Amino acid sequence: MAKAVKTNVLRKLDAARIPYETKEYEVEDGQFDGTLVAAKIGLDPAMVYKTLVLCDDRSGHLVCVIPVGEELDLKAVARASGHKSVAMLPQKELLPLTGYLRGGCSPIGMKKAFPTFIDEACAAQPRLAVSAGVRGCQVILATEELIALTGATVAPLTRI
Repeated sequence: MAKAVKTNVLRKLDAARIPYETKEYEVEDGQFDGTLVAAKIGLDPAMVYKTLVLCDDRSGHLVCVIPVGEELDLKAVARASGHKSVAMLPQKELLPLTGYLRGGCSPIGMKKAFPTFIDEACAAQPRLAVSAGVRGCQVILATEELIALTGATVAPLTRI
């Protein structure tokens, strides 16, 4: 398969000399189901992660990266980030804040670096797939490299 279009994510990985693989898939209108994406690219959903952007109680923002089949626990995120409360970023604010559209948001290469948290389930996965910065393409890289590149904190972030 040919290399995906060079996105900001892939340029950042190249600049940091981090090895990666891309997987492209067909995007269906309005469909943002991560488990379907995992099936389309032939990966276990446990290694495919989605990127969510939140607002904190101090007018700041933070990023959470969790397995596609899981649901974010806002109280757990607040605990992990040291905030009283957090809330999902309104969708209309995603592109102006991060440079990414819904369904193509990546923890790598946002317009600005935000505090980033990755769910503790990542410890069981040597490699993770996250969005390559566009709908229809995932990038797979070593879990440790993703954590180091994003400066992420590993913490429990999903509902049990």
